Amino acid sequence: MKKYLYNIKYIVLGTFVSLTACVSDDLANVGDLEDITGPTPFYNVTDVTRSEFDCNDVELWAEYDFVFLAGSNLAVNGTNYQWSITPSDGVDLINKNLPVLEQLIEAELATVIAIENEIAKLEFKIPCETDPAKVIVLEAQIVDLENQLVVAQDALTDETLDNVSNLENQISVLEPATLQDREIIFSFPNPGEYTVGLTVTDNLGKLNYTEKIITVNQAVPTIPVPEISEPSFEDNSLFDGTGDGRGSWETPSNDAWSPFGAGTTVIQINTDSNPVDAPNLPDGIQAAKFPGGGERVAYQEIEVTPGAEYVLTYFTAFEEDSFGEMKVSILTPSTSTYAEAQLEENIVASRTDSNVGRVDNVFKKHAITFEAGDNESVIIFASNSGVETRLDAFDIVVKE
Repeated sequence: MKKYLYNIKYIVLGTFVSLTACVSDDLANVGDLEDITGPTPFYNVTDVTRSEFDCNDVELWAEYDFVFLAGSNLAVNGTNYQWSITPSDGVDLINKNLPVLEQLIEAELATVIAIENEIAKLEFKIPCETDPAKVIVLEAQIVDLENQLVVAQDALTDETLDNVSNLENQISVLEPATLQDREIIFSFPNPGEYTVGLTVTDNLGKLNYTEKIITVNQAVPTIPVPEISEPSFEDNSLFDGTGDGRGSWETPSNDAWSPFGAGTTVIQINTDSNPVDAPNLPDGIQAAKFPGGGERVAYQEIEVTPGAEYVLTYFTAFEEDSFGEMKVSILTPSTSTYAEAQLEENIVASRTDSNVGRVDNVFKKHAITFEAGDNESVIIFASNSGVETRLDAFDIVVKE
């Protein structure tokens, strides 16, 4: 038996040697497969469009810039990129390093640029401001900022000025962007649709092409953030440095807006005389106070942009003697009485919070999201019942 096993072993070995001898190293590429794969091109695009409008929403200028970054499935040396764009008339190419260098200059001059931007904001507001008293305050603020600007410019060190000069020199010698750059900025002349193609060629000469339709949208004015006067009920927080913290929240008529048809509706003010200890207010040292009888209300009309969506936030705190509620509503501007403020047809949005599960004198933040619809203004209205309630730190943002 062992003899037969040995015979089988030698037969197998002999067969393997025989087959091996038949393979010649002189035959080129035996065992190799032809590389038939090519690059798979793709690219990412980022819209960095900038624009400016005046206070009447007239476009002053717009830069329709898009950053394009090419890539492929291959990470090999010698890969080349070739962009194409249709239509190409008026399209400018910008070196990708230009905005980077410009941002570095802004960082060196951060204080100076911040003051210049604040001056520009105030100068933007003045032509459309209808209140002469506010214009006087804005002009005085500009004068003060201009004085600060001179001080900031004089404080620039030689090192900072040298850094800025070096960065400006780098900008001046930047090579022009080309359609062969892997990363490039296209500056489009106008809104519209453009076909942007990319051809990627690898180091073996193989290539492939991809394209996308890029839609350049018309620049639109930035929706302004509404202004809430005395939002935290602080003294001297009006635009001119005056105010008792509650004047902006008075109703047009005590009798019309009283929950009981008559009597004063003006909110009270709660002062945190010792901010180190509880109760700590969300902002400042004053908050609006509503007695438990529900006779006080808060009312303020603010300007909004028709069609825009907003998020209003605020804080409440309750006493815990018995059950109590605080209701904050967004009302249509035509609402003229407390009774009308309870009608669904006049309520754009509302939120009611209670003291159930709350901790005495601890403030909690709430939010109301609402759409302006056709309204150019809305009324913020607040009322309470049951227990003494406090309200503080209103804020509003445009919902993106």
